[in-house]
Amino acid sequence: MGFTMTEKIFKSHSGGKEVKPGDVLFADVDLGMGTDATMPLAIKEFRKIDKNIFDPCKIAVIQDHFVPAKDINSANNSLIMREFAKEMNISNYFELGRGGICHHVVPDEGLCYPGDLIIGADSHTCTYGAFGAFATGVGSTDLAFFMATGKLWFKVPGAIKVVLTGKKKPYVQGKDIILHLVSLLGVDGATYKVLEFTGDGVKGLDMADRITICNMAIEAGAKSGLFEVDDVTVDFYKGIENKREVQHLKIDEDAVYERVINIDISSIEPLVAEPFLPSNVKPVSEIKNVKIHQSFIGSCTNGRIEDMRMAAAILKDKTIHPDVRLIVIPGTQQIYKEMVKEGLMEIFLNSGAIMSPPTCGPCLGGHMGILGEHEVCIATSNRNFVGRMGATTSKVYLANPAIAAASAIKGEICSPEEVR
Repeated sequence: MGFTMTEKIFKSHSGGKEVKPGDVLFADVDLGMGTDATMPLAIKEFRKIDKNIFDPCKIAVIQDHFVPAKDINSANNSLIMREFAKEMNISNYFELGRGGICHHVVPDEGLCYPGDLIIGADSHTCTYGAFGAFATGVGSTDLAFFMATGKLWFKVPGAIKVVLTGKKKPYVQGKDIILHLVSLLGVDGATYKVLEFTGDGVKGLDMADRITICNMAIEAGAKSGLFEVDDVTVDFYKGIENKREVQHLKIDEDAVYERVINIDISSIEPLVAEPFLPSNVKPVSEIKNVKIHQSFIGSCTNGRIEDMRMAAAILKDKTIHPDVRLIVIPGTQQIYKEMVKEGLMEIFLNSGAIMSPPTCGPCLGGHMGILGEHEVCIATSNRNFVGRMGATTSKVYLANPAIAAASAIKGEICSPEEVR
């Protein structure tokens, strides 16, 4: 009997013994990551356990949720992290100006590789499955235990095989594929399962698509999302300075899955998730007369340079609606620089957009774009729960960058084809 990618990774991180879903084991972890939203508590708990980190090179400390600091508390949390990183000689410390949103920083800095086992004190840590790593979110206390020991306990999850075929239609991106899948599964249809992606359709998905898809695996309740390693993966690592061998992680033909889902990508239209669940999905063509006050392009879900290029292509030589504010936030400082180099920044600014340095800010209703009472936002982020971006009476619609850009121009949710 063959193995899923998940089973292979847990086997290699727990002494080489064969594992099966439901097994509880202690595993060696390759990387633990914490942000300013979670790391201060992890540091507090770590102080109760030990005085020294087991390996400072296997910790990533990233300021991203409330940067630039929005108040005294967030500034103090940043100070706690900064001083801890210095004290513990943590080299993978990233602050405003040299880092960015955690789930873009980790792969771009070569901190995750195929076959790795990674934890992060953030629910969207599953993003790194785009690169062939098993990655999952944990609590701050779990992160503290890992920092002291280098290990963590896991229950090996079962897996759902998602077979992708066909090619994307115009204006369809990874966001639409994962919204379609979440609509099929529901927000709890993959609870404590892994979504493992394979099929001929995968080769037509760039790394930005895969990042978006794995990032939102958690929105179906999944423990993680995981792509097979192929030429797209290998090409990504050619541009990474922190070189390691790329493991060609694949699914065994006779691996056992709890369920198999087949998706023809060519049948998917540009989609929108209406409030108040990511599973509440409709084609954008069916959404009529929904006026917006804000459009947000960015986040750990859609903050890649490819996302920015797509939005800029829609906005070029156009201006946003006078009743709309458009907030654009690249995923990292390096992506910000690339936007300047390619002229994308000028396009956004000429359209009337507001540019922000890399931050999670508005996605979680932290800052840099809070919604007021009854305001409506279309966002490329990953969640649209009640009060997610501000007032409990506000509404968030989820969509890809092309739709978010087009809607900013028209002043209401619309297809990109309506403004081209």
